Amino acid sequence: MTRIFCVPVLIWVLSSNYFHGRWGEKELVACTLFILASITDGVDGYLARKRGQVTTLGMLLDPLADKLLIAAAFITLVQFTPNIVPAWMAVVIIGREFLVSGLRAIAAQEGFTIQASDLGKFKMVVQIVAVVATILAHHWQYWPVGKYVFPVLVIAHTAIWFMVSLSLISAFDYFAGFWSKIDKQVVRSRKRRIFVLNRRRKNNDVPAV
Repeated sequence: MTRIFCVPVLIWVLSSNYFHGRWGEKELVACTLFILASITDGVDGYLARKRGQVTTLGMLLDPLADKLLIAAAFITLVQFTPNIVPAWMAVVIIGREFLVSGLRAIAAQEGFTIQASDLGKFKMVVQIVAVVATILAHHWQYWPVGKYVFPVLVIAHTAIWFMVSLSLISAFDYFAGFWSKIDKQVVRSRKRRIFVLNRRRKNNDVPAV
């Protein structure tokens, strides 16, 4: 629920002119909000498993909150930083999320569970870095931290392209790893239902209506 609540707040912070200071207040607030929202993704799962509070509502809201947060972040970044995140990149990244959600829905219907792969978890980390760096790059090209200077704009461009590549690779990984097994299960299930229907017709000698 916290992650879902953060979605409209994040959009408002990035889209409004309420924060317009010269010190990058808008970018810092948006980054802090996105990082805190992303952290809740790991915290709520840990607490639910530790306390034995895994519920059907939680299983529904958790992936929904993730998809809403990522979709909101990248759609807003298309408007906020179009020079770093063009529209087609947002389509690829969000499309990958829909693809994985669709595969999980089919798997659940057929009695399978698709766990997050290591590549998918790594993609989530890169995703956070990419979004944060892109937001910061809206105000800073370089960010001095002590005696170090971070090339924020270069990091943002690199992370976004890496993010797109990982999205495509992880989507193929999910698809190749599970689709053949799920597809065979669906075919067997359909054949089993057809066989039962035909057998019922034979035993009763009554044509199907």
